[in-house]
Amino acid sequence: MDNGLMFQGFEWYIPDDGNYYKDLKKKLVDLKRIGVTSVWLPPVCKATGTNDTGYGIYDLYDLGEFDQKGSVRTKYGTREELLDLIQAIHEEGMHVYADVVLNHKAGADFEEEFEAVKVDSEDRTKDIEEPRKIRAWTGFDFPGRNGKYSDFTWNYNHFSGVDYDSLTGETGIFRILGENKGWNWGVSHDNGNFDYLMFSDIDHAHPDVVEELIRWVDWFIEELSLDGIRFDAVKHIDSAFLDDFTNHIKEKMGEEFYLLGEYWEHNLANKTKFMKSTKFSMDLFDVGLHFNMYNASKDAGNYDLRTLFEDTITKENPPMSVTFVDNHDSEPGQSLESFLEPWFKEIAYGIILLRKDGYPCIFYGDYYGIGGQYMIEPHKERIDTLALIRKNHAYGEQEDYFTEKDLIGWVRHGNEDHPGKCAVVISTLEKKSISMFMGDDQSGRVFKDFTGNCEDLVTVNEEGYGEFPAEAGSISVWLEEGIVLG
Repeated sequence: MDNGLMFQGFEWYIPDDGNYYKDLKKKLVDLKRIGVTSVWLPPVCKATGTNDTGYGIYDLYDLGEFDQKGSVRTKYGTREELLDLIQAIHEEGMHVYADVVLNHKAGADFEEEFEAVKVDSEDRTKDIEEPRKIRAWTGFDFPGRNGKYSDFTWNYNHFSGVDYDSLTGETGIFRILGENKGWNWGVSHDNGNFDYLMFSDIDHAHPDVVEELIRWVDWFIEELSLDGIRFDAVKHIDSAFLDDFTNHIKEKMGEEFYLLGEYWEHNLANKTKFMKSTKFSMDLFDVGLHFNMYNASKDAGNYDLRTLFEDTITKENPPMSVTFVDNHDSEPGQSLESFLEPWFKEIAYGIILLRKDGYPCIFYGDYYGIGGQYMIEPHKERIDTLALIRKNHAYGEQEDYFTEKDLIGWVRHGNEDHPGKCAVVISTLEKKSISMFMGDDQSGRVFKDFTGNCEDLVTVNEEGYGEFPAEAGSISVWLEEGIVLG
């Protein structure tokens, strides 16, 4: 779709009060107004408790329906409230993407004993002790659900590794031994082999596991009337499994069903290899662009804005790129913390919302703010302006003016349905301007900065050029004076 816009509908510190689904439902009209076309929901399946954001996944079939892990509801609400929210999103004409956690399981119902070997955490291909019997939490029989939807139960044979031996009280990474057992190899080679991430690591080469996950995803998509899936932690999941799994989904649901992966990695070559190994079946978040913007926000004096798109999916494979400023993993206090400085947030959203390439995603924590101990102020008004410009005025071919280390700009030239011009300028160190070509037919037209950061008006000269400024440490977005944003 033209100028699609995703909204990540959660952040890590959402209150554990069970009201999330009801609260988000109240926000949908406003999100639709600014041009949001899809909503990415948090993990909706039962996790280790209501204080779990959802990534400590317990039961894939429990959507807030069964009394398990201390409650019927998840952190976010009940199954009925979830279905009500999804219906409301669809009624607003937006798509629904669910966050799916298939890398591991947590909160097992009972312990088991089995053979395992401890490996080097820095190189998981190296055994550092002799094999021995350990005891770990790997048994899942979901007594609260009592076989509804699926009678499949999980045991240690369905996992590759764990991180605790209760026989000795020892922590570490233990590879489970047995016939046809071992780490999956179609994963990141960080730490030798990055199959293991946390909890009980699912063995995606086990035929019973593969069969059960395919059966589950068919049920899950139909149960929730989903339009897409965001896969968590794909660098830790066997690419051969993901290739078959996503191919099954596409064959069943059609090519229009949206798939997106989270591959948290700086190295573009590794992400490209992953995309090839999964036959480009899913888009990826552009983590490289996130870190480029993060570094720019941290070091305005030295960062060269002309390199913003180096080593990014957006530059190398734009149709596969989902651009984002921050997310639940990068926010303060999280393991991947890399939160952009406040002064750069508006600039960063201008970069992802007003350029031609990438499928941009607005982060809940940037839009509504973050509560709890970190107390991050919202950027809603600034993002609203940029999103409305994207929705109504940022179309057509793009002409870049990456002129100086601390000064870049571009022009969107419009299309048949949206013929207006849009000029963008970013300056990090001081007030500067760029002469940009708006078109021979634009001579004499007056342009205004709709962010309100720059009070100047710019008149296009008889050659079709305008001298567009930006204040120090800011972005300016220029549309013809008198235009209504929407």
